[in-house]
Amino acid sequence: MKKILITGGAGFIGSHVVRLFVNKYPNYQIVNLDKLTYAGNLNNIKDLENKANYSFVKGDIVDADFISNLFATHKFDAVVHLAAESHVDRSISNPLEFVMTNVIGTVNLLNAAKTNWKDDYSSHRFYHVSTDEVYGTLGETGMFTETTAYDPHSPYSASKASSDHFVRAYHDTYGMDAVISNCSNNYGSHHFPEKLIPLSIHNIKNNKSIPIYGKGENIRDWLWVEDHARAIDVIFHTAKTGTTFNIGGHNEWTNIDLIHLLCKIMDKKLNRSEGESAKLITFVKDRAGHDLRYAIDSSKLQKELGWVPSLQFEEGLEKTVDWYLSNEDWLNNVTSGDYKKYYEQQYTKR
Repeated sequence: MKKILITGGAGFIGSHVVRLFVNKYPNYQIVNLDKLTYAGNLNNIKDLENKANYSFVKGDIVDADFISNLFATHKFDAVVHLAAESHVDRSISNPLEFVMTNVIGTVNLLNAAKTNWKDDYSSHRFYHVSTDEVYGTLGETGMFTETTAYDPHSPYSASKASSDHFVRAYHDTYGMDAVISNCSNNYGSHHFPEKLIPLSIHNIKNNKSIPIYGKGENIRDWLWVEDHARAIDVIFHTAKTGTTFNIGGHNEWTNIDLIHLLCKIMDKKLNRSEGESAKLITFVKDRAGHDLRYAIDSSKLQKELGWVPSLQFEEGLEKTVDWYLSNEDWLNNVTSGDYKKYYEQQYTKR
């Protein structure tokens, strides 16, 4: 029986990974570590609370002593590391917070793994989940590959690039069994409504303006979050040590085209006249250092490990809208901050 630490498992992507591992591998013991910041929500994984192979721990990866004790207590066989500060706008306002969590936190995990695994990496693995933003920006053509040089432009992407380098350094220096994946923009259920798609769904539903940076010309490659979780599963179990894989959805959209599509879907779902939601679009001052285009070449992952995305963007976006409209309580709890009370009610009395 393997015991696996998944960090950030109460967040958007992390909750989907935890759910997949808990349900697919009943012989694994999954320990979910999350600090429960604004983006960590235990309601995301409420359905797992009573699973025999699942447990939750509240804690901060920046606390080196806490992480060291956690490893010593649980004797983890592997780590899937997703815990991170991830919102670019917040990184511009507070870069140091991103350095602490994304860089120092990652190194704390690496040090604890190295100490407890005692250089015996034959049955241990450290999997670091990263972002395509470490590569910088693209022009109208080309795609990011695993050999693209790093060129981060925001404090967020710089902190993730640094953490990637540390993971590789621990593989190269100490022989740690480490793998890395860099993914494109994710979308789907349980996404905190500060990011473009859930924010826009929430605002359209409530007839609030939809803020679009600049002219909406920035291009992103969108990846269905459940496809991302499947990719993490296959990389974790089958990738060769020291390798990196890009994960993309092959769905490039300008922000403005994406929002127009979302408005059409919302008009249909809310029984509004066509074009009504699009009237809410509002162009705002562009983000500082805003990368023009990201595009992921995931052919290595497809050829070597057999993963392919399961959904086209239009289908996935409609599924996403359906989930948010069917889970108004979740969205209301998140936007009001009431979700933060759940940990106190559920765990502090135990």
